Amino acid sequence: MDAFSPTPPDWTENAVHGLQFCCPRCHASANQAQNAWINRRAPVITEDYVRRWQEFYLCECEQAWWAWSSDRPPSDFTSDKG
Repeated sequence: MDAFSPTPPDWTENAVHGLQFCCPRCHASANQAQNAWINRRAPVITEDYVRRWQEFYLCECEQAWWAWSSDRPPSDFTSDKG
């Protein structure tokens, strides 16, 4: 599955909102998902003109969930050295 495919995979149809950017069922992180898809066809523009997308994940526990790209926690691979 291509995460950037314009066509959503079937498993996204029953996805639930992961409010804490993790699987709402087992609390696994997005890094542990067995599949991912980003809905880049329908970005949302925030009040400060920043784009955000829905990111869909299929967890190892078979729960499909989504979260806003703007809610993603900071990466361990970036640093704020200013």
